[in-house]
Amino acid sequence: HEIQRRVRAALDKVNLLGKEKRYPITLSGGEQQMLAIGRALLTNPDLLILDEATEGLAPLIRKEIWEVIAHIKDSGMSTLIVDKNIQVLKNLCDRHVVLVKGQVVFDGDTAELLSDLETVETHLSV
Repeated sequence: HEIQRRVRAALDKVNLLGKEKRYPITLSGGEQQMLAIGRALLTNPDLLILDEATEGLAPLIRKEIWEVIAHIKDSGMSTLIVDKNIQVLKNLCDRHVVLVKGQVVFDGDTAELLSDLETVETHLSV
């Protein structure tokens, strides 16, 4: 019963509670991504690493995934997010590191990011 409780809790965190009987292949692309995040949460990680978690998804689904990630972060779980969407990340993350061709071109907190946002956005558009 402990496993079922943990699975239900993970599905609830990623807004999939009630869909646990569906086969993953029948889920939308966004729901499949949420399922992948939920599956990672089942391991009770100290750090959740997300690489382009919203890539290729519709804007409304992206918004929902970012909301789930914000909820996970607010619960106290450390997250490492690899993404180019600076408009979302500037409000979600505490620290920002921008790499271009393997080189760090920016490393700072949100206040520093906001003070140099134009330069950072230039690097991200390359």
